[in-house]
Amino acid sequence: MTWTQETCVLTHHGAMAMLAAAVAEAEALGQPQCIVIVDASGEVLAELRMTGSKFLSRRSARAKALTAASAGAPSADIPEAVRTPIAAATAGTVTGLPGGLPIVVDGQRLGGVGVGSGSGDQDIAVGRAALAAIGAAI
Repeated sequence: MTWTQETCVLTHHGAMAMLAAAVAEAEALGQPQCIVIVDASGEVLAELRMTGSKFLSRRSARAKALTAASAGAPSADIPEAVRTPIAAATAGTVTGLPGGLPIVVDGQRLGGVGVGSGSGDQDIAVGRAALAAIGAAI
C-alpha cells in the first residue's frame, strides 16, 4: 500500500503570471473583470477586482474557480438539472455559470481560475488567457 504521493503545486509566481495575463486579456476586450485563482484544495492564491468590474462578480468568480478546481472541469459543465440543488447544498460555492476553468498542467490538476463580470464568452476568454500564461491545458 502506498502512503504518500508526489504532487505538483501552483506557486505564487504562477498565480501572479496567470493574473497578469488575465488582466491583459480583459483590458484587450474592454471588459473589467473579477479574477480568482485557487489551488487544488480551494485556497485562494490570487484575486483581483479590476476597476470598473461588478463587485458582486467577485463572489461568482470565486465560486467558478472552486467549482472548476473541485470538478476538474469547466464550471459550465455542471449539468443543468443539478445546478440549483447543488448551489443550494453548497451555499453557492458550486455554480454552473461559465467562466470557471480547471488549472491542469502535465495531467495534474493544480486548482481553478474563475472570472466574472463580463459575458460568459468574455469570462472564458480571460480564463483561457490565464491558463495559457503557465502552459496549462485549455
